[in-house]
Amino acid sequence: MLEIRPVCENCGKLLPYNSTQAMICTFECTFCRDCVDNILFNVCPNCGGGFEKRPVRPSRLLEKYPPEKNEYLKPVDKEKFKEQLDRYKEIKPGNR
Repeated sequence: MLEIRPVCENCGKLLPYNSTQAMICTFECTFCRDCVDNILFNVCPNCGGGFEKRPVRPSRLLEKYPPEKNEYLKPVDKEKFKEQLDRYKEIKPGNR
C-alpha cells in the first residue's frame, strides 16, 4: 500500500491524497509535477529513477488506510544533484 506522502520533498507544496500534481518514484519519493518537470527533469535525486503520477486513494478508504502524516522535506542540493542529473537526464527511466 502506498504511503501517500503529504508534501513535495523539494518545495514543500501540499500534495493531499487526491492531488493530481503528485509524482512518485519506485521508492515513493514524492515530488510535485512542477519540481519533477522544471528542476529534476524526471530524475529522482534519491535513486536516479523516473517518476509516475501518484494514484489517488479513494476517499472511502481513507479511514481504514490513512495517508502518511510525516512530511519528508529534503530540498534538492542542486550542486550535488547536477552529476546525477547529467548522467541520467537523457536516458529513459526504463533504461537507467
